[in-house]
Amino acid sequence: MSIEKKKSTLRENIEAIIIAVILALFIRTFLVQAFKIPSGSMKNTLLIGDHILVNKFAYGIKIPFTDGKTLISLKDPEPRDIVVFKYPEDPKKDFIKRVIGVAGDTIEIKDKKLYVNGTLQEDEPYAIHKDPKMIPAQFTVRDNFGPVTVPENSLFVMGDNRDNSHDSRFWGFVDLKAVRGKAFLIYWSWNREAFGVRWNRLGDVLR
Repeated sequence: MSIEKKKSTLRENIEAIIIAVILALFIRTFLVQAFKIPSGSMKNTLLIGDHILVNKFAYGIKIPFTDGKTLISLKDPEPRDIVVFKYPEDPKKDFIKRVIGVAGDTIEIKDKKLYVNGTLQEDEPYAIHKDPKMIPAQFTVRDNFGPVTVPENSLFVMGDNRDNSHDSRFWGFVDLKAVRGKAFLIYWSWNREAFGVRWNRLGDVLR
């Protein structure tokens, strides 16, 4: 009796582990995935050392191990959404930026001032620039760009810290198939410079 009981307990433990692994993989693949912020391109919305949760179900269910094919489509990303996507120049890397324009929108930057469909963007997080230097268009597209119109099934994205962000101004549009999900929560934040937790950021909902 004791031997059978031990075997039964071992079997139950193994089954519990297998179920836990399957559930974790399911959640990570279809529902929520955690990411760590490695750069300051989204300051002050996201800081280096922030750990965030990304809703992979926000825009639909994608078929795993395919080139972004969607099984069930819910909606497309909208302006102001913070999205994680496969970097167009190296799909093995994940980038996080804010959606500035969707299909049909016209984006233009003139002397650091950002215009979307001809409307000056002043109060949005991505409209703020902190570097007073103005770099001429012949040297870089950072401060003078466009106008360009976002093509179908694409997004134009920028970092909130746009003076120090490598984004659509430099490498082009993001294909909707490359979008992995919408960032929605900071669940952990570690300040490596001060070697401490940023307690005031834990639980912050991203907007």
